[in-house]
Amino acid sequence: MSIDSASGGGDYPLHHGDHNSHSVPPTVNPVALSHGRDQPFFDPVAYGNGPDDSVTDTTETAAVTHHTVVVGGRRIAYTATAGHLVAVDPSSSQPAAKLFYVAFTEDGQTEATRPVTFFYNGGPGSSSVFVLLGSFAPRRIRTSMPGFTPPAPYAMEDNPDSLLDRSDLVFVNPVGTGYSAAIAPHRNRDFWGVDQDADSLKQFIKRYLTKNNRWNSPKYLFGESYGTARSCVLAYRLHEDGVDLNGVTLQSSILDYRQAGNPVGALPTAAADAWYHKRLGVAPTPADLGAFAEEVAQFARTDYLDALRKFPQTDQAVVTKLSDYTGIDATTLLSWSLDVAAYDNQGRSLFLTTLLRARGLALGAYDGRVTGVETGIAGKIDPNSGGNDPTMTAVTGVYTAMWNSYLNEDLKFTSNSAFTDLNDQAFANWDFHHTDPTGAQMGVDAKGNVILYTAGDLAAVMALNVDLKVLSANGFYDFVTPFYQTVLDLQQMPLEDAKVRQNLSARFYPSGHMVYLDGGSRTALKHDLAAMYDATVADSSARMRIRALQAKKGG
Repeated sequence: MSIDSASGGGDYPLHHGDHNSHSVPPTVNPVALSHGRDQPFFDPVAYGNGPDDSVTDTTETAAVTHHTVVVGGRRIAYTATAGHLVAVDPSSSQPAAKLFYVAFTEDGQTEATRPVTFFYNGGPGSSSVFVLLGSFAPRRIRTSMPGFTPPAPYAMEDNPDSLLDRSDLVFVNPVGTGYSAAIAPHRNRDFWGVDQDADSLKQFIKRYLTKNNRWNSPKYLFGESYGTARSCVLAYRLHEDGVDLNGVTLQSSILDYRQAGNPVGALPTAAADAWYHKRLGVAPTPADLGAFAEEVAQFARTDYLDALRKFPQTDQAVVTKLSDYTGIDATTLLSWSLDVAAYDNQGRSLFLTTLLRARGLALGAYDGRVTGVETGIAGKIDPNSGGNDPTMTAVTGVYTAMWNSYLNEDLKFTSNSAFTDLNDQAFANWDFHHTDPTGAQMGVDAKGNVILYTAGDLAAVMALNVDLKVLSANGFYDFVTPFYQTVLDLQQMPLEDAKVRQNLSARFYPSGHMVYLDGGSRTALKHDLAAMYDATVADSSARMRIRALQAKKGG
């Protein structure tokens, strides 16, 4: 197993042994053929983002604009649609929530051969603005990552790494984010929970497929951060409701909350940060980050794990190696009980605030390459929520300004409501209870502690839909959802069939939590995504089996 960080990544083994539709005539998407004048739209509805807010309006309206972009040397004419669809209550079929989305669809494509991908961020409580403006849409913001992006004027640019050459793209905003809200008598809080959220997005996806004649299209999910936990639950619930997927991309995963803060999973990320900032005690300095990360992962799961279990008894050779890998002196490591993922009594990450303390700097949790003046801003960053982290500080200004400009001026959707990019109220009121496919409670324990575990949902849907491809994309410098912890979670998930496990791959990039903000990593991830899409679309037998599964459920 090897990781080639220069080319953007490589594969860790994800097997236990490596670890201790019927065919229908093609139809043409009517939205994709809707040439003509742009259709601006002003939305007068007030979208409240509080827990008890709702709207009464149930109309499905949108701004429609027409554009072109060059991707891979091919000029693509596409339609952008920014507006709302109504998700209904699955029992009564009455309107339940009005969800805001932005879709980019290539003109003139046929349903049966044109994939469609649904994107969302995490939080919970995050809109999809971050993945929309940063990753694989036809246009993207220009940032200075890993440096701070200076104040306005900012720039948008055509995105040569757009995924539009492989798939139509739909960016979804869950209830309480963007311009999405519950429809009375429902309230926003009714959708703020693991299972409630997945069910509402399931209803949105079904509505999108119906409205746009896309039921026979290859279908994909792309979730980031908490969005990866969402994808596991959503993929299984879509299958149970007759919607079978061709692929799922999990970017910066958190699949087992019980392992949040596990030092074994965090150590390779700490070592990557130390490598980047030239703080290693290893000589000569490793030239290949991927190979070095693999070496540290081997140490983490063996000698380091053993040292943690035996502490306060210590082996000087192990402590010395830990110091060499992390750039933290042995005395300090011992004061941390060797726990590189520990926090101080003010909730600040010890490692992130110590590595460059002599220079008065703290590392970003979302991207350890990013630094900030150490005033406590690299404090504890909950993997579910944001914070005043150097990484987010470096890009928040450009995101806020350019989203308002892009939505209003290019996509021609305007509103008097405030666009909610991050909703702290949603996170504060989130119900983490989760009933997994076996009927077990895998969200909150008897004491009220969050123990959310969704890798079991992923294993279940992969076992049921044996053609489903899953790509796990991870940044080496992400301390919020460390890449090696994701490897451990995937290795240990209850999926025994070796052939089905071959559908699961993991890739690693020299980037942070938002992999796509690093230019080289975004290009490498696009390459890996293109390979997955090409393989799934080209495999006609697999596509027919997926459609047959869908047909059995009455889809």
